[in-house]
Amino acid sequence: MNKKKVLIITYYWPPAGGPGVQRWLKFVKYLPQYGIEPIVYCPSNPIYPQTDKSLLKEVSNGITILKQPINEPYKVANFFSKDSKTISKGIIPEEKKQTLMQKAMLFIRGNFFIPDARKNWIKPSVRYLSTYIADFNIDTVITTGPPHSLHIIGLKLKKQLDINWIADFRDPWTTIGYHKQLKLTNVAANKHKKLEKEVLNTANTIIVTSEVTKKEFQDITSKQIEVITNGYDIEKESDIVLDTQFTLSHIGSFLSKRNPEILWQSLHELIEEHQDFAKYFRLNLVGLVGEEIIKTIERYGLTNYVNNIGYVSHIESVKYQKKSQSLLLIEIDSQDTKAIIPGKLFEYLVSNRPIIAIGPTGSDVESIIKETKTGDYFYYSDLETLKSKILSHFNAFKTKNLEVSPIGVEKYSRENLTKKLSEVIFK
Repeated sequence: MNKKKVLIITYYWPPAGGPGVQRWLKFVKYLPQYGIEPIVYCPSNPIYPQTDKSLLKEVSNGITILKQPINEPYKVANFFSKDSKTISKGIIPEEKKQTLMQKAMLFIRGNFFIPDARKNWIKPSVRYLSTYIADFNIDTVITTGPPHSLHIIGLKLKKQLDINWIADFRDPWTTIGYHKQLKLTNVAANKHKKLEKEVLNTANTIIVTSEVTKKEFQDITSKQIEVITNGYDIEKESDIVLDTQFTLSHIGSFLSKRNPEILWQSLHELIEEHQDFAKYFRLNLVGLVGEEIIKTIERYGLTNYVNNIGYVSHIESVKYQKKSQSLLLIEIDSQDTKAIIPGKLFEYLVSNRPIIAIGPTGSDVESIIKETKTGDYFYYSDLETLKSKILSHFNAFKTKNLEVSPIGVEKYSRENLTKKLSEVIFK
């Protein structure tokens, strides 16, 4: 039986590193078993903020991958300032600490590159793909963003060819936190909102990763919206031995805006009050860490307890997760971040280590952690209860009883999520 051909337009593809690449790398892996032949379209010369060559091994054999060059402003900007690389990684300093160059680059990025810095890929991609789609009888196109320029590619293909178009939003568009940091003029802000509305009302189906984003988009469109979260895959690895120290580990980017002072204060007080805690405690930071985080840790006297490991491959990050005593998940204390579900959460769920999460009220992360009984969620006002929970974990660690018993996590497996995606494609 012939498989249904589906064209997937993505910016992030191996050797890209970070969470953005994982979602569609895994969907492409499992789609063929549901009667779908995925064809991937991505840039041939992208500028990725970080790379992970180990992910190249996970690209399915026999998959058609189309590549076309992209002209990115970051290539030019990198010649003039290292700030370009920093901003492209999403590391945006607090406004009062921004250099003139950083302020200028943010203004240019927000007001002259709408919807984003990959806008120059739109026209050549539409020109190339409109011919390819017709030649190979493809009737379904999926765009995944950010970058949201890819949704504009889908929008133009939809208007030209009347294909079945599915727009996948890994993050919100105009309400995501960093959008407010782009120093948008009213004209630019309105352009973003207009494009967002046009995409949401033209796509046949919209996919989002959280219930909060679904509710937000339902105020803009009456089109069908499906929630398909990120998920976990079963990773092959050697036997994991738990750390002999009481390790509290944060995996992934730890940007300055996510600076949880109640955590640093809790850890400082526990070290001061409990000699054995001070003896065994270690904080692992695995991934990019914002300068403000490092300075605050130093101010609370925690520097000597920190292993600042830096960015590692996905395989290595999974090892750190599974051997840590407890896992940290931090989100900015803002209503704008309620819809953000870090991809690492789902790998945390199956790491068999208890999660300590800190974030805003009413978030999807809070719901998932409570539903799966994989840890505890704290608000930024919960200093004493957070401190008590960390101490409770430490006491369980000393008696070798620090465990977690997840329930219902199977629905977040990549294979089960791909089955749900296939049902959306065949509708």
